[in-house]
Amino acid sequence: MSLNVSLPTELENRVREHVASGLYGSASEVIREALRLFEAYQTVQASSLAALKADINQGLADARAGRVSAIDVRAIKAKGRAVLQSKGSV
Repeated sequence: MSLNVSLPTELENRVREHVASGLYGSASEVIREALRLFEAYQTVQASSLAALKADINQGLADARAGRVSAIDVRAIKAKGRAVLQSKGSV
């Protein structure tokens, strides 16, 4: 399959730089690699979204089942600050 694609100047320059670096033999190789990386990114993003949705659903189920309680944000912050201070980070 042959396909002509128009790129903005900035992207065209980046493709040319990749080819000039010697890592790729042609602009087509750069574009193929970019598409592979994009597809991998989309897969990771979809997986992360699915995990987030599962966590949200678990939290909602816990709330409905009464397995949640109020938290003391000030106490949590104080504990965190104390830990950081003991490590010399503050």
